Amino acid sequence: MDGSGQEDDPDAAWSLPGWTYRDPEFFHAELHRVFRPSWQIAAHESDIPSPGDFHRLDYIGESVILMRGEDQAIRAFTNVCRHRGARIIDAASGCARKLTCPYHGWTYDSGGRLTGVPMGASYAFDIADHGLATVEVENFHGFLFVRLEDDGGPSVAEMLAPYLSEIAAYRFEELRALGRVTLRPRAVNWKIVGDNYSDGLHIAVAHPGLKRLMGDGYGVEASTYADRMWGPILDRPSSHLSERAYQHFLPRIPHLGDERQRLWAYFKLWPNIAFDIYPDQIDFMQWLPLSPTQTLIREIPYAIPDKRREMRAARYLNWRINRQVNAEDRTLIDRVQAGVASESFTVGPLSDQEVALRHFCKRMRQIIPQARLHRAPAAGWSRAA
Repeated sequence: MDGSGQEDDPDAAWSLPGWTYRDPEFFHAELHRVFRPSWQIAAHESDIPSPGDFHRLDYIGESVILMRGEDQAIRAFTNVCRHRGARIIDAASGCARKLTCPYHGWTYDSGGRLTGVPMGASYAFDIADHGLATVEVENFHGFLFVRLEDDGGPSVAEMLAPYLSEIAAYRFEELRALGRVTLRPRAVNWKIVGDNYSDGLHIAVAHPGLKRLMGDGYGVEASTYADRMWGPILDRPSSHLSERAYQHFLPRIPHLGDERQRLWAYFKLWPNIAFDIYPDQIDFMQWLPLSPTQTLIREIPYAIPDKRREMRAARYLNWRINRQVNAEDRTLIDRVQAGVASESFTVGPLSDQEVALRHFCKRMRQIIPQARLHRAPAAGWSRAA
């Protein structure tokens, strides 16, 4: 049906049950089975251009330091001193040629090696064996991803393989940050944020601005590890001032072909990362689980440097348009979280047009089979499994 083998899933036409969006034990299973083996976007290589530059990413109880070494290599480590387990750095980003633990002064170089131990002669261990614990890194066209555990799953490049030629057109490697990372807490389960992102049916109902800009052109498709959504911006002027101005000011992008000059495209990468790809800029959005009903949305825009006045205007107008879309989405996801809290909701039917949602639900059921149950099982099921 969508190339993902949905026909072999007896629950293919149904959503995940409501209890999976609020249950603490299910959430704990997700952290270990979904998130620890998954790739998480941390930064762009241009964010850490010089030796000692670092970015910190905190998620699911871990803190990861992404750092460029003196040899220009980019590495990742857990933000945990090997002495007594203290967190080493507090800054979200910065530059430090060495990392010094504020507890006892143990020092590590930019390659993660332990280089200084006060009263070192009083310890009986090999200093060479006590560098910072390493975390796997993948550089995907300039974007830097980290992974806590390797369960044999695919690389980021393999997950996005169906769309590599399309993504290449946008020259990710040349992007530079337009601002700082924004963190937005939301009182919803992480899956609700992702479900909403890949849901194409609500566009015409809940996003009048996108409907005015795209008409009936919004599309959705799903591949094994990524969803793709898209909508071409119409030539017909919108009745809304900001949208009409965006249509007017958006300049031609020299490195994009005609088919992408006025195309808004969206890619959702398993399990919780999205790229919003516009002609004028690229945003990434990541929804990090905090609790069964709390999520932190992390996002930042990037763009290829362009000093044209019309480009600056288009990027500002893009922000205005999508600020309204985000406000509309916040109301929607709050409604869903409130609804799935009801014991009356078990599972909901999915249209054969909801290919991305069907695909996500199938993968969740494969990883955590209890997600097929309409009601939560007795406590302790995850330990028994």
